Amino acid sequence: MATLDDVAQLAGVSKATASRALARPELVKPDTILRVRQAAGTLGFEPSRIARALARGRTGLVAMVVPNLENSFFAPIIEGAQLQAEEAGYHLTITVRGLDSSSDQDAMERLAGQVDGFLLTAPQAHETVIRRVGALVPTVLIEREAVGIPSVIADSPTAFASLAADFVRRGHTSIAYIGGPGGSWPNLMRTEAITAALEGTANLTVLGPFPPLAESGFEVCEAVINSGATAVIVYAAPISLGLMFALKARGVSVPDGIVVSGDERMSRAMAVGGIPSIDVDGLAVGRASMQLLTRLLESPTPTVDQVRLPVPVHWS
Repeated sequence: MATLDDVAQLAGVSKATASRALARPELVKPDTILRVRQAAGTLGFEPSRIARALARGRTGLVAMVVPNLENSFFAPIIEGAQLQAEEAGYHLTITVRGLDSSSDQDAMERLAGQVDGFLLTAPQAHETVIRRVGALVPTVLIEREAVGIPSVIADSPTAFASLAADFVRRGHTSIAYIGGPGGSWPNLMRTEAITAALEGTANLTVLGPFPPLAESGFEVCEAVINSGATAVIVYAAPISLGLMFALKARGVSVPDGIVVSGDERMSRAMAVGGIPSIDVDGLAVGRASMQLLTRLLESPTPTVDQVRLPVPVHWS
């Protein structure tokens, strides 16, 4: 495989001149540019995208910021972003920051000097912090929206509202919602959407906040039973899994006694029918986020887009 040294030798110039001729031609004489390009063509040399980025004062690196690694929801988003970054010629690095401390924010300022852009998942961070971090480098918000900042979300609030209305159509008049972490933007949006969908049609009990873990389902089980709800909408699949096991341990049939929402993989694994699934395509969210960040980095006139990906509701 030909190298830049090979091109420089064939063109009769230094390696530095060859690099400038390919990456910053405005700094090199036209006849030198021609010789270098002819040499590169003869040898089949193609400078890497990262090398071109460095020549423009960029690193070719982007950072995806997640608040923790306990929540399995982030895993497919990270995977999708990484796949898209590789296809676009960027390298993706992962950093775990909740942005709830001054040390986190200081670390983001240091990181901004090492990367070209951020993919930022910050469901519980204050909006002023998000704006401060987003001003450091081109930034795309994931699973959150803020005016003036490009973002990508899975439109789960609409899906949760649709499921709530579906429960009413199926005859449920007492419905519970088990919420996610306190201060979480997605949880706030889902709660508002469910509340609006059920207004005047069914009794709604909101339980939480809870971390998106299976043990939360065990913890909330007694409250679900005491609420009298016959249908439960759950913030995250791990909570659903814990709740279903806890209900069965107390002799409550799922879904014949209480219908609990989950996701499609969970219902298949448990071989239980009649479970509604709200299925967020994390890979698609990650890919769309990286695509949007790529446009921000490469477009001379980037736009502030807020992308909402549809989220289907299925009944097993």
